[in-house]
Amino acid sequence: MTTDIFTTREAAAYCRLGKPTLERFRITGDGPAYLKLGGAVRYRRCDLDSWLAARLTRSTSEILR
Repeated sequence: MTTDIFTTREAAAYCRLGKPTLERFRITGDGPAYLKLGGAVRYRRCDLDSWLAARLTRSTSEILR
């Protein structure tokens, strides 16, 4: 069964990132939107997809950082 709600580990795997990277992005505000359900952090698939799509570039000259 496929779910649209991910744990941090599952979300990191979905985005092909390390769990510590996604946790760091959460602290700095650079990551995808997430839910706090009690003490648990969860990510919705639609938010991960939107976050990934917003980072799509065609050239390294498009990156301003």
